[in-house]
Amino acid sequence: MNRRHFLRLSATGLAGVSLAACVQPIISSPEITPAPAASPTAAPTSPPAPSAAAITPIPYPTAEPTTLIEPGTTLRNEDTARFFVRYYKAFPAPDREQWRLAIGGLVDAPAILSLANIRRDLPYHEQNTRMACVEGWSSRATWGGFIYNDLAALVRAKPAATHVRFDCIDDYWESVAITELQRAGALFTTHMNGTYLPATHGAPLRMILPWLYGYKGAKVISRLTFSDKEEKGFWPNRGPFTTAGDIEAGRDFPLDLGPGEVRSIAGGEVTQY
Repeated sequence: MNRRHFLRLSATGLAGVSLAACVQPIISSPEITPAPAASPTAAPTSPPAPSAAAITPIPYPTAEPTTLIEPGTTLRNEDTARFFVRYYKAFPAPDREQWRLAIGGLVDAPAILSLANIRRDLPYHEQNTRMACVEGWSSRATWGGFIYNDLAALVRAKPAATHVRFDCIDDYWESVAITELQRAGALFTTHMNGTYLPATHGAPLRMILPWLYGYKGAKVISRLTFSDKEEKGFWPNRGPFTTAGDIEAGRDFPLDLGPGEVRSIAGGEVTQY
């Protein structure tokens, strides 16, 4: 979907709801420790190297976001100065300590992970990349979390798996090819700008894919299902949104660079600013 199409949808009200929304359910099942693998919030001011550069594991930060939001607080879309917040619909903020991530499908070791499991079993990586929304704006942040290959090893993804489906409590979902998740810069994100991911930005877990529009990056992820087929995600099922989600050439309004800023982009990941 190009921006002109999106602006037409805006006139009908469709664009008023979030393009990348996921809401966290609290899973009542007891915490399960997965079996070991059989084998092996101030935005930065200067752009780093592209996300294709190697990232090295470091310890998980434990700092809290500057603005804490109590679990149960209703989260809604909002336009802040440096980063717009987009969800499919309003929902209560989850409790980070009660949250669980269910993983199943084409895996030999299905699991239910808490954040403690993630900190213990999945090495932490950090990168500074820009997230672009199909609405036409973008913002850069330092994101931290774990990568696909470590997760796949933990749950023993089957060779037949080609896609991962992301599910959320408000019925938002996305399907992403494993080849995309294996690219450098694809990050299962638990942290933002050196602190735990704020509730307003998709805590406890969101997906960052810098070369794809934000609607491909599910937020407040609750379930991952490994599959041998691609599914049309929430928005591709409802309008002229591509299943690929590639960032197109055109104009970008980088919120973190100040009000009124506009840049031309060539398409794909935005690395020049």
